Amino acid sequence: MIVKDEEEVLSRCLDSASPLVDEIVIVDTGSSDKTTEIAQTYTENLYNYRWNDDFSAARNFAFSKARGDYLFWLDADDVIPPESAEKFPSLKMILEHEAPDMVMCPYVVAFDGAGKPMSTFYRERFLRRESGFLWQGRIHECIVPRGKVLRLGDLSVHHLGSHKEKGARNLDIFRRWAQEEPLGEREKFYYGRELYYHKLYTESIAMLEEMLRGNGWYVNKIEACKTLALCHEARGEFEQAALSLMKSFLYGAPRATVLCELGRLFRDKERFQEAAFFYEGALLCRDHSAEGDFEVPACRTLTPLLELVCCYFRLGDMENALRCHKKTEELAPEHPSVVFNRKFFASYKSESNSP
Repeated sequence: MIVKDEEEVLSRCLDSASPLVDEIVIVDTGSSDKTTEIAQTYTENLYNYRWNDDFSAARNFAFSKARGDYLFWLDADDVIPPESAEKFPSLKMILEHEAPDMVMCPYVVAFDGAGKPMSTFYRERFLRRESGFLWQGRIHECIVPRGKVLRLGDLSVHHLGSHKEKGARNLDIFRRWAQEEPLGEREKFYYGRELYYHKLYTESIAMLEEMLRGNGWYVNKIEACKTLALCHEARGEFEQAALSLMKSFLYGAPRATVLCELGRLFRDKERFQEAAFFYEGALLCRDHSAEGDFEVPACRTLTPLLELVCCYFRLGDMENALRCHKKTEELAPEHPSVVFNRKFFASYKSESNSP
């Protein structure tokens, strides 16, 4: 782990992880709160590292201090949920018998109001120490997969977040990095997204379009199209937003998240026929999380169904509106929108039957 000013969440993370691992290595990059005191209650392997705006360098330093056969990394605002913790005994058997170089696991980064996963993608999570993996990238760092790679879909890490303010830290790192050396396609993608987060839409569009002209990873290109669309939408450019989303079809099979965004764009323009077409398409999409996508399962199920109820009703197609509503009742009967629609249709039917 690398940490800085994580007193709010560090115990939550380590309480979930400490019973499962043989060694804990924590590298502090300059905390001014009680982070180091908390860390010392869990491990003696606590190191100080002078922060130099390079997450990979700090993570590689942490890896260099570990002695186990396999290295498992966490951020301070992550937890290992109980259902994943139960998998660790079998995981150790897999590591002993399969001897993979890398194990990829789901990383859940967003949850709905009921605590159910909303957005998931796979990350490199367990690394064989003798394979000599190194983190790359000053920010949004990663380890390039190689060797024997396993995927474990039933052992996930949950990113719960914290209230710590990041401010413009990420953007500042990217700006300095871009001034010092040419950015790769992956870095251009994340830089473009960071510019969008800071509402620098013109700069974001330029960076993401430059990234799309290169030879970047197709999944990142699909995500870049989604961010481009958001930039154009924020500038009131409906046609460019829609075209940006449609451009994603050049890089891979249509994603449910893209089709739901297209549906939303047309719905907001009260073009319900087109919106319904895209929402129906989202229901046909498959799960692409194993490819590295930022997967939102609800975009293949509940989200488009709820939107279709509205679209078909506005089109005067009560049969299809009720068909979609029935499916939402089966999926999520207590969801607030489903409850609202249930009451609405009961009232509508009653009024329609009145003399």
